[in-house]
Amino acid sequence: MEADLNAHPALKAFMCGSLSGTCSTLLFQPLDLVKTRLQTLQNNMHPGAPKVGMITVFFNVIRTEKLLGLWKGVSPSFMRCIPGVGIYFSTFYSLKQHFFQDRSPSAGEAVLLGAGARCVAGVAMLPITVIKTRFESGRYNYISVAGALKSVCQNEGPRALYSGLTATLLRDAPFSGIYVMFYSQAKKTLPQEISSSPFVPLVNFGCGVVAGILASLATQPADVIKTHMQVSPVLYPKTSDAVRHVYAKHGLSGFFRGAVPRSLRRTLMAAMAWTVYEQLMARMGLKS
Repeated sequence: MEADLNAHPALKAFMCGSLSGTCSTLLFQPLDLVKTRLQTLQNNMHPGAPKVGMITVFFNVIRTEKLLGLWKGVSPSFMRCIPGVGIYFSTFYSLKQHFFQDRSPSAGEAVLLGAGARCVAGVAMLPITVIKTRFESGRYNYISVAGALKSVCQNEGPRALYSGLTATLLRDAPFSGIYVMFYSQAKKTLPQEISSSPFVPLVNFGCGVVAGILASLATQPADVIKTHMQVSPVLYPKTSDAVRHVYAKHGLSGFFRGAVPRSLRRTLMAAMAWTVYEQLMARMGLKS
């Protein structure tokens, strides 16, 4: 315990972020799986085919894969989110302490702060993100994360583990930047009496929900492109290939497939992660 108390602040931020990521990942994994299935469904490729929605996919998974099927891909999600969220928050904390120790960042600076931290975490964890997306798609019969990594390296080469890098960064960096901007600006507008009340975690969560919805909608097209590239890297080796395919098959609406489950998951996950992170940091005596 003494070692924990004397740990470097950035390490404390990593631990707080990892713990918050664990809680949010376990709770909201089913929404991520439904989002991935919606984006990779082939039903809408034929004219006149019935439209498949989030509820239909949800119950179809339960019927064919049982209730635990909704948590398919949770192992790579944990492997990605526990260190990934930790890397994100420790990078965010370090950048904020280095550049904004004496003042709060402006709206534009908050965007750069959030985007920069997300780029570091996104690049570091992309191989696990690729495996997670494939697990959730239902198209691959991987047994374990280690087995999946080995299979991809042997059959497609290590480069496949970084498929969708551009789309991932185009999705995650703006999401995080926009999220941090709206979140920090929303908190600044709160009256002092609310900021010091016992309801701070609930208020922070509410600010996070608003920020998450706006950020999710703005970055949904990049998420659709990323999913196509990571599930079928041979068909879509370039970002432009995936863009053309989605537009040709589904039109502009195709770039917003899976928007509801993704918005729900990303919004609730980010709101919970930030709320838990800030509470843990406060208990450690650190300003988040």
